[in-house]
Amino acid sequence: MPAQSMEELVSLCKRRGFIFQGSEIYGGLQGFYDYGPLGVELKNNIKAAWWRSNVYERDDMEGLDASIIMHRMVLRHSGHEATFSDPMIDNKKNNKRYRLDHLLKDQKADVIAKVAAEMGESVDNFAAVVAALNAQPAKASEVFKTAGVRDPFSGEVGDWTEPKPFNMMFKTTIGPVADDESYGYLRPETAQGIFTNFKNVVDSTSRRLPFGIAQIGKAFRNEITPRNFIFRVRELEQMEIEFFVVPGTDEEWHEHWLEKRLKWWEDQGVPRGKIEILDVPKEDLAHYSKRTYDLMYDYPTLGHEEIEGIANRSDYDLGSHTKSQSELGLVAKVEENADSIAKLTIPHPETNKPVVPFVIEPSAGVDRAMLAVLSEAFTKETLENGSERIVLKLKPHLAPIKVAVIPLARNKEEITSVAKQIKGELQSLGLGRVLYEDSGNIGKAYRRHDEVGTPYCVTVDFDTVGKGEDPALVDTVTVRDRDTLAQERVKISELAQWIQAKLR
Repeated sequence: MPAQSMEELVSLCKRRGFIFQGSEIYGGLQGFYDYGPLGVELKNNIKAAWWRSNVYERDDMEGLDASIIMHRMVLRHSGHEATFSDPMIDNKKNNKRYRLDHLLKDQKADVIAKVAAEMGESVDNFAAVVAALNAQPAKASEVFKTAGVRDPFSGEVGDWTEPKPFNMMFKTTIGPVADDESYGYLRPETAQGIFTNFKNVVDSTSRRLPFGIAQIGKAFRNEITPRNFIFRVRELEQMEIEFFVVPGTDEEWHEHWLEKRLKWWEDQGVPRGKIEILDVPKEDLAHYSKRTYDLMYDYPTLGHEEIEGIANRSDYDLGSHTKSQSELGLVAKVEENADSIAKLTIPHPETNKPVVPFVIEPSAGVDRAMLAVLSEAFTKETLENGSERIVLKLKPHLAPIKVAVIPLARNKEEITSVAKQIKGELQSLGLGRVLYEDSGNIGKAYRRHDEVGTPYCVTVDFDTVGKGEDPALVDTVTVRDRDTLAQERVKISELAQWIQAKLR
């Protein structure tokens, strides 16, 4: 039985060292999480799988790692200074602040219906209701009071202020002088670092259309109300591609990337049947988007929420930066009266004339990916003896620990020395992390490795070192399969090949 609630996942993550609350010893910091010994392994494995699929296995992709702090002009001309905001609303009774749409979504159905009716919108069109509230802030405040919108913290009907936009970018000073000119932003997305390096990548690699630039990196969003564990946080990590195509071929490439991304999620253990494809309505599209597909995964407790967006950004970003560069006098036009600017164009593959390419952007959050992978892998099983076990049935390439080598007796040097030698040999294969596990009881060790998703446990016992009752078992070990619980005796000389074949 898979995870039925977010609470089960949170409990497992804390208990087994996957994820901890940020700054926990000081009471925690909302919207920030630390990845523990196993969490960092799983996270790195997810990123490695994404990079391998999208960079190494394709011939039309380059990689990039751009800086986190960006020049304010980048985010001004990208539209983020003006549009990267969410509506917030305060409860004057307790000074609690909420994101408007989240607050409304948390209300009972009859309250939402009252708000919709007062705003003259259908209760079935939630986005239109929120849009109407944002467009008429004074009325929105009164409607929230008369409809009885309750504060999620206190449970009481709130005294609500007018909603107002809140820019979510983190602003920081740069250098020793703090003035109006010495500031920048922590990037709210990784995309702009790709767009501003477009010409650098083209010039240094001689790429021609179509091609992409991939990046994995941190982004920062000062969410009004971060919530739902690592689903909505203030410090996040993105796996993002900007794929540059000839204008006019963008719709075809959009469909290509939709299929590619669904297939990748399946390969990570997240089935298509748990993902709904939302063709985002035009009125809900981001300012840069021509069309966007949101992949909506069915999370426990949360229901269907976005796990990845695949946007057709048209030529908005490169076009915006090209125009801004021209206005600042940083580049010249290609020729007299030409529309294209030399800075961020690329030769058309057929005409060789400068063109601003269109962009397809598959963008997934590492944290949300991790939450989905854990949700799918989390399994409760009732064994034949009636006992219950929790097991993470992770895909082997994602498992934080690939193999655990366990000496049956940790105080017997003849056994522990063989176990350590086996651990070293398996670790040298480059499989990932191989753990020497000598924490005690073999049964408890098995259960612990079930919970953290270790595919195979290798046990070195008295038979292995010739101290058992069966001489035929000398120089063999017991290998236990996480999913089937089957145990098989394997020769030490054949163990490396056996493990490699199984993990593949």
